[in-house]
Amino acid sequence: MNAVALKTDMSPQTENRRVQFGETLIEYRLQRCERKTLAIHVYPNGSVVVDAPLTANDEAIAAKVKKRASWIFKQQLQFAAYPPELPQRRYVSGESVRYLGRQYRLRVNQASNDQVKLQRGHLNVDVSDAANREKVKSLVQAWLRSRADAVFSERYEHCLALVEKLRIYPLQPGFQLRLMSTRWGSCTQSGKIILNPELIAAPKECIDYVITHELCHLKERNHNQAFYKLLASVMKDWEARKTKLNQLVEVRFV
Repeated sequence: MNAVALKTDMSPQTENRRVQFGETLIEYRLQRCERKTLAIHVYPNGSVVVDAPLTANDEAIAAKVKKRASWIFKQQLQFAAYPPELPQRRYVSGESVRYLGRQYRLRVNQASNDQVKLQRGHLNVDVSDAANREKVKSLVQAWLRSRADAVFSERYEHCLALVEKLRIYPLQPGFQLRLMSTRWGSCTQSGKIILNPELIAAPKECIDYVITHELCHLKERNHNQAFYKLLASVMKDWEARKTKLNQLVEVRFV
């Protein structure tokens, strides 16, 4: 059965599709973009996204999805077994905040000076108005972002040393922080490395995986066999790190 386009309000370059595989209907979002190869991504919520070249034939895309059906189902089952993500933060005392793979209890304190400190399993927020959640949110997010900048800088240098033997050298120095809803990191066409500050929730080994992954894209742009061979040559356990990372929150990089 060929893929069928569903009614959608999305732009012409993005469509909802579905294809029959045995007794199962696989629904996916098709995104056409400037790329040479087709890539299939499964996200923690079970959704499937297919990135395809602008000139790709509809029947060929559907055939590729059907060919990867077993892999798609396996990924969906794995994600279904993951623990649920934490509820959206309310920035009140008692809730959890993830930092470097651990969960800390948020403790909001009324104080004359605004500051944030990590102490004995708690993230203490001193604020002049403890009832002002927006102020608490602003302080917590600023602290997490500053820590992300510091920790990522340390891990970036570490990962840079790993890929030097592959003769991978950044086209642009350092990295940029940018909030992204579906990616942990990205490597632009111009060679700029972008990291999601939310990645500070992950253990350092997972942060290293994301950074190394993006650095490898400087040499191999696509997620093909050559790319994963390159990644495995400097990080043999990258798949275990990737699995651990995707257990954290519903954010993926592709």
